[in-house]
Amino acid sequence: FGKGNDFAAKITYSAKDPKGHLKAFRTSPALRVAVTVDMIATGTDVKPLECVFFMRDVRSGLYFEQMKGRGARTIDPATFQAVTDDAEVKTRFVIVDAVGVTEHEFVEPPLNREKSISLQKLLNKAATLNLTEDETATLASRLTALDQQLAPAERTELDEVAQAAHTSMRRVVRGLVDAVDPAVQAAAAAAEPDRDATEVVRDLLDAAIEPLAANPELRARILELRRAKDQMIDEVSRDQVLEAYGVVDPDKARGVVESWRQYLSDHRSEISAIELMYEAKGRGISFAQVQELADRIKRPPYNWTVDMIWNAYVSLEYAGQGRAMAQARHTATDLISLLRLEAGVDDKLVPYADQVRARYENWLARQQQAGVTFSETQRWWLDRMMSIVCSSAGITADDLDNAPFDERGGVDGALRDLGDRAGDLIEELNLELSA
Repeated sequence: FGKGNDFAAKITYSAKDPKGHLKAFRTSPALRVAVTVDMIATGTDVKPLECVFFMRDVRSGLYFEQMKGRGARTIDPATFQAVTDDAEVKTRFVIVDAVGVTEHEFVEPPLNREKSISLQKLLNKAATLNLTEDETATLASRLTALDQQLAPAERTELDEVAQAAHTSMRRVVRGLVDAVDPAVQAAAAAAEPDRDATEVVRDLLDAAIEPLAANPELRARILELRRAKDQMIDEVSRDQVLEAYGVVDPDKARGVVESWRQYLSDHRSEISAIELMYEAKGRGISFAQVQELADRIKRPPYNWTVDMIWNAYVSLEYAGQGRAMAQARHTATDLISLLRLEAGVDDKLVPYADQVRARYENWLARQQQAGVTFSETQRWWLDRMMSIVCSSAGITADDLDNAPFDERGGVDGALRDLGDRAGDLIEELNLELSA
């Protein structure tokens, strides 16, 4: 072109002052040629281009369209004539294809590339940073599919486990997707031109997999939730009766109880309800913590319900522990009774609601002995507070704005009928009635 050094510049991440070169390419009338890899194709604000020269193949269709988009931008005639004096207006731009980039289709490969490999095997390979690029993409696909099936509480559960590595599941999946993105790989390779591109991509993959490799609990919890969502449908085999009992099979019940005890031992420091029962004799266990335990035990490989565990105890009637009381249906709070039995707090198995009612009657008797009496209106509030403790393992002031309290004014009604003692009574009932 017969121009000086200010006419052309190399603009890459590794070049000296790449941001300064970009600014000059946008504003300087002298700088007309930029030799770059990808910095001008990723959203950077530069002047409209007249020619895009491809000297390296581009794998990503989106990346290719971004590059073409720089040439498609318009420019006002006066500015255009200032740099191209032999033309009046910009009517087109030129693509020079030196490598055949325009001669092949851009087909973005799907994420789920290894359909025959199981999620468990993918996570096992992730633990040793041994996933290939296709396996990394497949893992991202499987985790995305799992996320779509999870309830909000289950997503929160995974994020809490992932927080040990200061991340979240969405960031983990985003990292895996980015690591197999050709545009991201090209940018990373361009930023380190002195290194082999294969090594750069390997580093990208390892960095994306690292949060899973460093967190065995997260990998285990992912598999636990995946199994809970799996449905096995056998449309070929004929059904066959395997077992039939008029009463609970003692051997099977014993197996459930022994497995339950082992579960409590294995997860004592992991699940809050179990830890609180053994460390604080159950004081402070919330309904959310009990529900977490109920949700965890119903997942594979256990598939337990509160009814199943309770009925196993009923059928065995352990000597010295008294006869367990049978019920048709059990709620999550009955897990507290099961925990109290195993922690040695109670010597027999009694439904949680029955325990709360018995404590409530004892509390009322003590109040009467102390000269404290309650009116019929006040008993209406206290009786229903007791019912909430039966079903929710505790009560808060916020509960008073819900049914059945809202029919009598909610919090305001409680203050009206119970007076200044309303807050103290809630606290006292929690202390006396809950686990």
